[in-house]
Amino acid sequence: MKIQSVTEELSLKRSVDSGTEEQRTAVRQIIEAVRSEKDAAVKRYTKQFDGAELHELRVTQEEIEEAYREFPADMTEIIKEAADNIFAFHEKQLRQTWTYTDDNGTMLGQKMTPLDSAGVYVPGGTAAYPSSVLMNVMPARVAGVERIVMISPPGKDGRLPAGVLVAADIAGVKEIYKAGGAQAIAALAYGTESIRPVDKITGPGNIFVALAKREVFGDVDIDMIAGPSEIAILADESAYPAEVAADLLSQAEHDPRASSVLVTPSRKLAEETAAEVEKQLSSLPREAIARQAVEQYGAIYVTRDLTEAIDVVNQLAPEHLEIMTEQPLTIVEEIRHAGAIFIGRYSSEPVGDYFAGPNHVLPTNGTARFSSPLNVDDFMKKSSLIMYSGQAFEENVDKIAAFARLEGLEAHARAVEIRKQNN
Repeated sequence: MKIQSVTEELSLKRSVDSGTEEQRTAVRQIIEAVRSEKDAAVKRYTKQFDGAELHELRVTQEEIEEAYREFPADMTEIIKEAADNIFAFHEKQLRQTWTYTDDNGTMLGQKMTPLDSAGVYVPGGTAAYPSSVLMNVMPARVAGVERIVMISPPGKDGRLPAGVLVAADIAGVKEIYKAGGAQAIAALAYGTESIRPVDKITGPGNIFVALAKREVFGDVDIDMIAGPSEIAILADESAYPAEVAADLLSQAEHDPRASSVLVTPSRKLAEETAAEVEKQLSSLPREAIARQAVEQYGAIYVTRDLTEAIDVVNQLAPEHLEIMTEQPLTIVEEIRHAGAIFIGRYSSEPVGDYFAGPNHVLPTNGTARFSSPLNVDDFMKKSSLIMYSGQAFEENVDKIAAFARLEGLEAHARAVEIRKQNN
């Protein structure tokens, strides 16, 4: 990994991949086809892109039962425990409707209402991501979303991975469909004969999924347009180079465009970590992917001191931030921008990815400056409550009418004044 000073350009931030014009056109065509042809288009594209010929899109109870028989029992128990941890964490985020009453008798407040429905996209095909199921479904369940739909691309055999089906069943998903790519997003957004439309779509996917989510936004809500994975590690001389390197590579193996960055005031740690990265790369099953990511988007920044290192991290606004310093808790308050903060030696990033409880759907590409991890609020709506009292009305009717006329809205003014006349 390249070791550099912070006077050089920071390399974590990358332009969001908005796709080629050809890809954007293809996505729009797929969406329009699904809107007009519905199930037929979804099945056609599933055969074209996934090589699976489907008669029915919906997963049957028999398929779920078969998944349990195929899946290792010990992993089923691990997924159950992870699901409990994730549910318990998100329960603490749940907000209630609240009101207050002024001295003049006016009641104001905010009503919290869960969305009616949510669609969860889970990547699939050649890989299985049970963790994506749990992280997207559990906050929706805590919020009280009545209808949660999962959709995922099948393998060529027309089946979803056993682990994904087991995770979905453990998470309480009652509707599961087999489809991927832009056609799956279109089906969730606009509906087909088999799939009723949803109010919000969450979950990661490839460039076609990302572009489709961008296209349907406004007709439905979406969580975010996620970019490649990122990790920044803030460490001092107390950190273990082999552990720092392993954590950097845990993100590099995701994607050739993943970003892994170490920020440290210790040149000794920087040099030893760079050597460890090279050593560990050679034994990784996904070496080619991780090596490309490290070479193109990896970096080690050596700062003058810990204060400058903290400033660099706040500039980067990383998706994942690990703090591996002698006194990590003293630094947390100074971190302004990070999707998730992992504190101390034993809080390796995969702990959060799979098991601890906080959500692993996080803002990327510097968007942690203004956005948050997927959470219960993402599956709830807020309605303002206004119950004006007669006393408050009498005290303020003339002010309200004056404000309306200031903006040239006479009907607004008359709407309050007619009540004054009637009183």
